[in-house]
Amino acid sequence: MTTSVDNSKKPLAAIILAAGKGTRMESDLPKVLHPVAGKPMVQWVVDAVRQAGAERVILVVGHGAQIVQEQIPGCEYVLQEPQLGTGHAVLVCKDTLTDFEGDIVILGGDGPLLRSSTVHDMVALQDQTKAAATLATSSIPDPTGYGRILRTNTDRFAGIMEHKNASPEQLEIQEVYPSYAVFNSSLLWECLEELQPNELTNEYYLTEVPEMLLHKGHSVEVVDNVIPEDILSINTPQQLDIVESVLLARVQTELEQAS
Repeated sequence: MTTSVDNSKKPLAAIILAAGKGTRMESDLPKVLHPVAGKPMVQWVVDAVRQAGAERVILVVGHGAQIVQEQIPGCEYVLQEPQLGTGHAVLVCKDTLTDFEGDIVILGGDGPLLRSSTVHDMVALQDQTKAAATLATSSIPDPTGYGRILRTNTDRFAGIMEHKNASPEQLEIQEVYPSYAVFNSSLLWECLEELQPNELTNEYYLTEVPEMLLHKGHSVEVVDNVIPEDILSINTPQQLDIVESVLLARVQTELEQAS
């Protein structure tokens, strides 16, 4: 039996992971500051979560922390040093959010195609179901590199399997986790404090937290209708070009619809 969490009328904070160097971008500029359609890529993510109602926006910074703070003003900033994985990146924000009670949406800073409506849908489902966490997923033809969504025989969420750890059968799964998630804050911190490092990498993975919540008897929900193109992230100049073309086309469509 699962237990529910009362999330009604809770405020929303956002943690955006923006500490990576982005070695494959072949530039000294921090990856999240590379311009996409006229704005640093992470600014698109910041704007999306604010439009979705985030009252506080925390950027986890590392490489080029000072210039990130200068170019992305108006946020709160937490330094991740050393960088020990996504779970660690979120945990270093705990002191900054000590007095915060509500839901926390966690996203990567390298996915400027994120829509505010996706964040809104996750938060709405979280509120409606009183879940401990709500994830967004997408089904894509080529899921290479993405964590796979595991489901039970009754189609309920069962966990996330990282690509590199997946069995041949799991690699056939096309429903993937694009690193969009909303968590109840108190349960998030509880799980992160208990999280153990991966034996191979010695890093702490946020993707383990939803399954931990299930084992504790809490519910985890899924918004499974994210448009495949929305989950494209940027790790190379070539990927930046692709994402920028998609984003420019989207902006043009929105302008045409508004006129």
